[in-house]
Amino acid sequence: MPEHLAPPVQRALPARFEPTSPISFMLWLVVLGFFAWSVNNTGVSLSDLWGGIPQMTRLVGEMLPPSTARLEAVGWSLLETFQMAFVGTVIGVLLSVPIAIMATPHLSPHPLVYHVARNLVAFFRTVPDLVWALLFVVSVGLGPFAGTLAIVIDKIGFCGRFFAEAMEEVDRGPQEALSAMGASRLSLIMCAVLPAAMPSFINTALFSLEKATRSSVVLGLVGAGGIGIELKVAMDLFNYDEAATIILAIFALVVLVERLSAVLRKRIL
Repeated sequence: MPEHLAPPVQRALPARFEPTSPISFMLWLVVLGFFAWSVNNTGVSLSDLWGGIPQMTRLVGEMLPPSTARLEAVGWSLLETFQMAFVGTVIGVLLSVPIAIMATPHLSPHPLVYHVARNLVAFFRTVPDLVWALLFVVSVGLGPFAGTLAIVIDKIGFCGRFFAEAMEEVDRGPQEALSAMGASRLSLIMCAVLPAAMPSFINTALFSLEKATRSSVVLGLVGAGGIGIELKVAMDLFNYDEAATIILAIFALVVLVERLSAVLRKRIL
């Protein structure tokens, strides 16, 4: 059949938004109204932002060029910051595994244990790491140990949730086969669940290290060790050129950890 006589090809219409129900429309209006109210209560002002640009320009001018007077002290504080993040992440990840197992419905030994583990993980995840740092500073004193403990608790809350979800999503076939052969719960976990969930575990653990590196900087502001206290002292004394050096050092550390994490993901996963 000649092409000009062929029937026209029916093309699918592009996807369109479905009509909004009256209830959904009212909910959207409530959300938009609350957003507008929140903008007003938070004092968002473009005029104030525009008026603050000269002050920001002056601050940046005082930061340049960055000071090199205390590079050695900044370097040691930066190393302490990474050590806090590394130790806290490793311990937190290791402690997260058994807690995540107890927080997985089909692996937990008892429903009560499951609910306790779930609520514990939720509680650790809900309380900010800065609050944990303040509590540990009061408990064990100033220094990196308090910051490390805060990171451990934060990682248990973060990794515990994702580890449990990863174990819930693994294929149940191998587990059912081992159960039919009479394997114990521990054998089932070690031979079927953990190997299948290990790629997700590794990915979550590496992301946790990146997150802990950034968090450990803030923990120093409350006396929990690391380079955060150096930044706070520099800003309090108006040594903005020294603060610029510290900010650049923090940036370099975070970028380095993220690059190494990406390389490890490609090699391991």
